[in-house]
Amino acid sequence: MTTPDHPVVAVLGAGSWGTALAALLARNDVPTRLWGRDAVALAAMAETGRNARYLPDLDLPAELTYEPDLATVLRGAGVVLIVVPSHAFASMLDEIKPLLDDGASISWATKGFETGTGRFLHEVVQEKLPGRAAAVVTGPSFAREVAAGLPSAVTVHSDDADFAQLLATMLHAPNFRAYTGSDILGAELGGAMKNVLAVATGVADGMELGLNARAGLITRGMNEMLRLGVALGARAETLMGLAGLGDLVLTCTGDLSRNRRLGLALGRGIPLDQAVREIGQVVESVVTADEVARLAAKHQLDLPIAAGVRAVLHGEVTPVEGLRALMARERKPEYPANLFGASPA
Repeated sequence: MTTPDHPVVAVLGAGSWGTALAALLARNDVPTRLWGRDAVALAAMAETGRNARYLPDLDLPAELTYEPDLATVLRGAGVVLIVVPSHAFASMLDEIKPLLDDGASISWATKGFETGTGRFLHEVVQEKLPGRAAAVVTGPSFAREVAAGLPSAVTVHSDDADFAQLLATMLHAPNFRAYTGSDILGAELGGAMKNVLAVATGVADGMELGLNARAGLITRGMNEMLRLGVALGARAETLMGLAGLGDLVLTCTGDLSRNRRLGLALGRGIPLDQAVREIGQVVESVVTADEVARLAAKHQLDLPIAAGVRAVLHGEVTPVEGLRALMARERKPEYPANLFGASPA
């Protein structure tokens, strides 16, 4: 069931990102199986070599196999890579738990929090699948560009250095760099919170407020990410790297971002329900904004950009009112003196 170098990888989730990662692994000579809930769509992918819904104009490698049965796709798989929306993450773990091989390791490229609790996804994994090696794959990476073979870079974080290295090795390719780290919490925070901040920059661009406003929002959003990260125990260098700053810049400036496109629509006066419907895919920021607010309240942090996005998404204020509230805030130092645990010299 394995090659001399790589275990079988079962990729769960046949959306754009799951398909792109499965294609990348297969091209790297990693035995890869792709699973999705839509058996008809999987069969069409196997027949045409394309994901007609999410990546219709990109060819998938012939080495990639497609499997609609969850038990079959997991049988003999040494690594499971979960790529489903965050709201479906916990139920996915429940489904696979009785089907996993004893030595299978768990990884995920899902970004967000557990809906309703604000828990990080690694906490959900620890609860439901204790004792297994676990890792998160995150960073600035649009699925379409990865599937097209354009240069990209991600980072793999795990408490198990050997597993992080194995997963990074399987993903690494001439046009795809995979780094490693050990700060799962920080990596997950960056990947989740950037979605909320991308809505803010999208709103500003939709309102045609200019490049200065966009840069200011990205920078002050980074400040909010750092302050929350420090309160939670994340490493500042993680948030200043691919998982945080890298993903934030990409999502705030690239129109392939669903969250940025949501902000653009809201900034142009399109109602939330219509904007989400027109995007046609899960927009993580709609639920993630609530979880960021929950964490901020727990740690008594004032995160005005994240709070403003949440208020706009809940219809409590208009984008114009949210911007006015941000600009009316009192003047203060750019960074708290004790942001990184010590006062400046």
